[in-house]
Amino acid sequence: MKYKHIFGPVSSHRLGRSLGIDLIPYKTCSYNCIYCECGETTMKTVEREYFFPEEEVISELRSILSTSPELDSVTFAGSGEPTLSLSLGSVISMVKEEFPHYTISVLTNGSLLYLPDVTEELLSADRVIPTLTSAVQETFERIHRPHPSLHISTIIDGMEAFRRRYTGEIWLEVFIIPGLNTTEEELLRLREAILRVRPDIVQLNTLDRPAPEGWVQTASETELLEIQELLGTQGIEIVSRKRSISESGGGRGEGEEMIAAMLCRRPSTIEDIIGITGMPGGEVAKLLRDLEARGEIRSVRGERGVFYSSCQLNESDPEER
Repeated sequence: MKYKHIFGPVSSHRLGRSLGIDLIPYKTCSYNCIYCECGETTMKTVEREYFFPEEEVISELRSILSTSPELDSVTFAGSGEPTLSLSLGSVISMVKEEFPHYTISVLTNGSLLYLPDVTEELLSADRVIPTLTSAVQETFERIHRPHPSLHISTIIDGMEAFRRRYTGEIWLEVFIIPGLNTTEEELLRLREAILRVRPDIVQLNTLDRPAPEGWVQTASETELLEIQELLGTQGIEIVSRKRSISESGGGRGEGEEMIAAMLCRRPSTIEDIIGITGMPGGEVAKLLRDLEARGEIRSVRGERGVFYSSCQLNESDPEER
């Protein structure tokens, strides 16, 4: 069965074996981050709405979870900002009520956590993973190119207020971009904000896949270790750029359809695809060659190797996204 809103399971370096839920049309977001692996934002907005029929998403998710797949996380993610969807709360509630043994994670840029309705909908999730790159408005704007209504002080206030009510885990992602948010002043301001938010874990991350802006650089391991020390708060970890390999082989045999669905959402190397699908390397290589020959995917060399992505990501017709 082909699913429109569910992808994976994928092998995530942060979440393990993760089933993804995408509630948002391609690149509908409140940010247009200079490092986003999904490319340029095509619809920048802070207006929440129902982007897809709610029951359509729930039906797909129920169909998959009823087979009792082995998962470390059911993850709201994809190619846009999930808190923009008014379906978020209902879909979370369905999973908690019908499949309570699964852990629910929400990957969010954190920009809308100041909204009371977003807070309410996220309270029943097991894990919320927001992003905070800077506590300085100018740097925040350079990195995220946000919707003009957004201010980092309001966002940090929203994260702090959310923490006071939320009893689940907050894993705060701090994305490091050398030359932008790596000065001592930046990091001290960031440290103050982290202490206010009181996350369970702080995850230092840096560029891993090709970015929309070619000048964005990857922080070295040495830089990340120095930043970890300067931030000086407890529970700071450096996200490994090594991909875990799925041993279950759950994706074996789904072939082109699975690979094409993966590449519609994020660029991946052949090693990523092998780890996620469990397919033999030779078979993956052949399928990638066939898809590229038909013009359905393209390849670009990045720091970690050759990345493949869906050509549909750059098409202008929103109905095809």
